[in-house]
Amino acid sequence: MITDNNQACDLVIFGTKGDLAKRKLLPALYKLEKYQKIHPNTRIIGAGRADWNTEEYIKITKKAIKLFLNEKFDENIWKKLSLRLIFVNIDVFKDCYFLNLKKILDQKKNIIIYYCAVPPNTFNAIFKGLGKVNLNTLSSRIIIEKPLGICLETSKKINNQISKYFSESQIFRIDHYLGKEAILNLLALRFANSLFFHNWNQKIIDHIQITVSESVGIENRWNYFDQMGQTRDMIQNHLLQILTIIAMDQPKSITTEDIRYEKIKILQSLKKIDINKISNTIARGQYISGIINGKKVPAYREEYGANKNSQTETFISMKVQINNDRWCCVPFYLRTGKRLEKKYSEIVIVFKKIEKSLFEEFNNNLSPNKLIIRLEPNPNIKFEFINKVPGLNKEYKLESNKMEYSYFDLKNNYLIDAYERLLFESMRGIQSLFVSRYEVEEAWKWIDPIIYAYQKTNINTLQFYNAGTWGPKNSDMIIMQDNRSWEKFN
Repeated sequence: MITDNNQACDLVIFGTKGDLAKRKLLPALYKLEKYQKIHPNTRIIGAGRADWNTEEYIKITKKAIKLFLNEKFDENIWKKLSLRLIFVNIDVFKDCYFLNLKKILDQKKNIIIYYCAVPPNTFNAIFKGLGKVNLNTLSSRIIIEKPLGICLETSKKINNQISKYFSESQIFRIDHYLGKEAILNLLALRFANSLFFHNWNQKIIDHIQITVSESVGIENRWNYFDQMGQTRDMIQNHLLQILTIIAMDQPKSITTEDIRYEKIKILQSLKKIDINKISNTIARGQYISGIINGKKVPAYREEYGANKNSQTETFISMKVQINNDRWCCVPFYLRTGKRLEKKYSEIVIVFKKIEKSLFEEFNNNLSPNKLIIRLEPNPNIKFEFINKVPGLNKEYKLESNKMEYSYFDLKNNYLIDAYERLLFESMRGIQSLFVSRYEVEEAWKWIDPIIYAYQKTNINTLQFYNAGTWGPKNSDMIIMQDNRSWEKFN
């Protein structure tokens, strides 16, 4: 829960010139200023390799916020925020530049937070540079973006590098999906409501679907994305985190340690994918040209800077199972892709049908009960249930209806964006919405054999799908072979 007991900070944004800072971090800080959630003495220090002064940085920051802010720009809010801004020219590969940063920081009064909004190949230079000039004090914190590395080995290397200069309690690994209101509400939904608390298991639930669909392509990130692919970028990173929160047992408390403990147990319980049957379990695809929002878009291999022979997947769906008592025989179907028909993220909990229904004679085609948790757009929760059709019908006719709770119907509340929440929590020093080293490494342990199978065998050949569709046909086959189907977007 957000409270007002945040501390005065010096927030240093490495990579302040980059896309992440402009699109997400600076607008999020503007919003926190608007909500009066930033301590009066907090400063925001943009660090980048540029011959700017603070005045120029303020102008550039204002332009970025205006461009990416999803509401009307308020000059009064901006005036307060702009007074916090400082710019420091820094080349992270040269230790001497960190002395310039040290002169600016107020280590006696403020908590120092370093946000690495930079490519992972620059992380170690930043860690070393801070350590060289003793800017890695015990009270400081460092924020890094996932995914970390491209496999378990490279992830361990990054974590080993940072652990030389910062302890685990100082490291905040961001997965922005964990900051979404609908994800946070899963804890309340599951553990505060007896209806779900007592029925969240293999006796009542038939299967669970997790979909993260994007209509955009790679957006000029070819070099990054082609070495990652959707398996590393989305499954290992975001979807497995969502799965752990859905599947974990009730933690002993809502503390960081207890929540992480239960999530790690789920990651350790993931059933290994049978490589010999991988084509029955995983579907991989790559988009070709198609139509989205009435406009023709290019194929993945036609994007700027593309490798014309790339075998990188832009879509993946898979059937995942968990080896524990709660989820025995309950499949989790995960899918995510780029250039799909619509942008949306959703969790669908499908409950088992009644084996011998009183109304089966007249209504054998009705959908089962479903709990649908929409993460974006327009976050909401829907419960699909069955009721009688009013009227004087001869038959006892039933129909499916939905009860809906929408976050946008909230009164006297505002919907917090993921980066707003995560920046604020880092200022407070609360790690429960951030990912531990052990979670990252357990996820890689499960993902690595799958990627190895892609690279070293001829099975599970990449399939093409038109942009503007819902992915390759074999994605549908994976769920249809179990007599189930993907929930349709509506």
